[in-house]
Amino acid sequence: MFSLFRENVRIALDSIKGQLLRTILTIVIIGIGIWALVGILSAVTALENTISSNFASMGANTFTIQRYEFAIQTRGSGEREKINPVISYNNIREFLNKYNFPLTKTSVSFTGTSVAEVKYGSEKTDPEVQVYGVNEHYLENTGTEIARGRNFTIFDIENNNKVCILGSDFTKGLFKNEDPIHKTVSIRGVQFKVIGVLESKGSSFGNNQDLKMIIPIQVARGIYTQPNINYNISVKVQNKEMMEAAQDDAIITFRNIRGLNPVEANNFGVERSDDLINRIASITVYLNIAAWIISIITILGSSIALMNIMLVSVTERTQEIGVRKALGAKRATISTQFFIETIVIGQFGSILGIILGILTGFAFAKIFEFDFSLPWAAMIWATIITFIVAVIAGSYPAAKAARLDPIESLRHE
Repeated sequence: MFSLFRENVRIALDSIKGQLLRTILTIVIIGIGIWALVGILSAVTALENTISSNFASMGANTFTIQRYEFAIQTRGSGEREKINPVISYNNIREFLNKYNFPLTKTSVSFTGTSVAEVKYGSEKTDPEVQVYGVNEHYLENTGTEIARGRNFTIFDIENNNKVCILGSDFTKGLFKNEDPIHKTVSIRGVQFKVIGVLESKGSSFGNNQDLKMIIPIQVARGIYTQPNINYNISVKVQNKEMMEAAQDDAIITFRNIRGLNPVEANNFGVERSDDLINRIASITVYLNIAAWIISIITILGSSIALMNIMLVSVTERTQEIGVRKALGAKRATISTQFFIETIVIGQFGSILGIILGILTGFAFAKIFEFDFSLPWAAMIWATIITFIVAVIAGSYPAAKAARLDPIESLRHE
């Protein structure tokens, strides 16, 4: 039985070699469908992994008060339906004084600039460093870890100490592999003592999270004095079961700070990190569906091409089929031979598509600096789909070949 199967495989491979051009074209068509599936799913998975990991680092027991909700409703012209006022320094100062929910830690922060130039001795960075003004709870609430040194203390914040924490990229560039702890750097002529270096977080959407400088919030306000600075508030609840109550209390407190009456809608947004992850997951579902639709349409075309090439093969090999039947080959043997040919062609197309899809996803992740991972589910489904397509596409040609009359087949010119 095994020897007969091996002989069928050998004959199938010889037949494929004999019609190489048509076979290559069919493999390419199948490969394009699988490429679309694996490539898009690889890219979507890389995007989802990166965004989810960024928000997941904040923890499921953290919520933020910000100027707008994550999802902003827009008019047909693309303008916002409502312009919310910025979260001002007076807002955050009042919030820190009034919000006293048990077992919570509140961090406040703002972005001073995204184009700072940091100097160390005669060395300086390109003007692309992000500078943040924060309080002592910022790192914990945002899930940011210290690799070396220490975090800010309440004394650093309240005494406006000229200290800073740097991103991990500073150790590669500005300090040339020198330990930056206790060294002095400067921005805009103000000198800071380095007390810590952050763990590497990589980049997302072209934004390098490792090239940033964090300084006490009041010191940052003294350096960056532009009007209408928008601040961010993040609250971490130690007991997750108290999350809803803590969030409700924060909303009431901030509504009072904004002077809203009971019938007015919030003119600020409140977001939980786990809600953001769920929204991102719901968005990627649509991308996955689009990938499946594109690939199925392409694979449908490839199945027609595969059936066509096998029908042509049956016609061209009518005499061969007649000889094999005359020598005692059964219908099942003939049909098995053609099934094997279609399956081999289909799997070659699957391998080609999977390789191209993985390379596409990897390139996408590298270009946008996302976290790439192999789409195992897509690869397994691609193999299964091509096998099913090959079986379906090969059914009619195999049945036609098996039904040929040996005498008529031998007369065929």
